[in-house]
Amino acid sequence: MPSSTIPKLISGNANRTLAEGIAKRISFHRGEAVELIDARVERFNDGEIFVEVYQNVRSEDMFILQSTSNPANDNLMELLIMADALRRSSANRITAVIPYFGYARQDRRTKARTPISAKLVANLLTEAGIERILTMDLHAAQIQGFFDIPVDNLYASPVFALDIKHHFKKSMKDLMIVSPDVGGVARARELAQRLGADLAIVDKRRSGAGKVAAMTLIGDVKDRTCIVVDDIVDTAGTLCKAAETIMEHGAKEVHAYISHGVLSDPACERITKSVMKSLVITDSIEANAKVQACAKIRMVPTAPLFAQATLNIASGMSVSSLFDDATLGPLYEGHYPTS
Repeated sequence: MPSSTIPKLISGNANRTLAEGIAKRISFHRGEAVELIDARVERFNDGEIFVEVYQNVRSEDMFILQSTSNPANDNLMELLIMADALRRSSANRITAVIPYFGYARQDRRTKARTPISAKLVANLLTEAGIERILTMDLHAAQIQGFFDIPVDNLYASPVFALDIKHHFKKSMKDLMIVSPDVGGVARARELAQRLGADLAIVDKRRSGAGKVAAMTLIGDVKDRTCIVVDDIVDTAGTLCKAAETIMEHGAKEVHAYISHGVLSDPACERITKSVMKSLVITDSIEANAKVQACAKIRMVPTAPLFAQATLNIASGMSVSSLFDDATLGPLYEGHYPTS
């Protein structure tokens, strides 16, 4: 166990805004300033990544805050090199806080002669000296089994439930949660149970890689306020087509709650032109200018969730307690006032 329950935080360049938010929340909970460790994470002219930690981290409980989002390879290498720097600086324990775990969609072999890249990334992180992973909404739950170290997988659904109850309090009786594919039914059902809402499923059939040939809606959405729930939105093609299918079946309106807003081009343009009223994502991936400028996209903060999880890990307390609405509610009290 760490010699101190005060977590030491260091951040890469993937999502400095979230890292600073986590540090502020930890400072608030502890009643003392907790700042990001002073370090430089930069690139040489040829693109090589260099890390220098300016503060003493010997015997400290270190938390590296770094999503492996776009550019995925650069951000992953930053994470690995930061871990190596901390290990060689005699840190006591190194935990990687990865709000968005890149390469998670490559969790199995889909055909012959293809890699399982998520397993390779797990091996790289472990070999770099990382002793624990804290992440959110892994694309596939079995990725936790790729690691021989503890993995804490947080869920966005309790945060989404708080947000939905606040923004849809006048239409909760008409609410319908929709899974955009059969593989996401468990995630959608879990949120539906939290809200006491009904569940519908969009069954999509592909004609090829990235091409959706047809969609079939399972469930009656007529005159309902529908919320599509998923873990990742990338180019938003499937999401926008699912919204069209739902509206064609008589839904009153369609919104979407997605954990990780990858939002590669032309996602923002598609969302702007779509029949969806709004898309709600978390800040696990730092928003670029196009995302910030899109009027239909709104972000919910995850800093309160990750800050409390970090404190719980540092002090040896349960992380699973954060799966409860009752536990999470007070952390977001300022964001969702009861009045």
